[in-house]
Amino acid sequence: MFDEILQLVKEHLGNNPEVAAAIPADQQDAIHNEIANHVTNSLTTQPAGNPGMFGDIMSKLESGVSSGSPMTSAIEGGLVSSLASKFGLPPSVTGAIAGALPGLLQKYANNKAGNT
Repeated sequence: MFDEILQLVKEHLGNNPEVAAAIPADQQDAIHNEIANHVTNSLTTQPAGNPGMFGDIMSKLESGVSSGSPMTSAIEGGLVSSLASKFGLPPSVTGAIAGALPGLLQKYANNKAGNT
């Protein structure tokens, strides 16, 4: 799952000129990995004893990603904080990345829906 998300992060951010230009070249790999790690952890964290929750998360993600759902907002908020603290990125850069995140999550949800 991580590798799939990492590839989507690289493609999605690379195809978004505003975001691609905002990320320092010497930090691109580390930032891509941080984003993919954060998204993967957010999507796979589930309470013990509820193995069906991943499907529930994907369902919520598919329906709520474009509407600013609480789940998407939580992923964005945690990611922005992490990128700012670990890489010292200014709000303009973290904001651009957060702005691209719903599209990235939508791509992932669409890929999962098409592969089921």
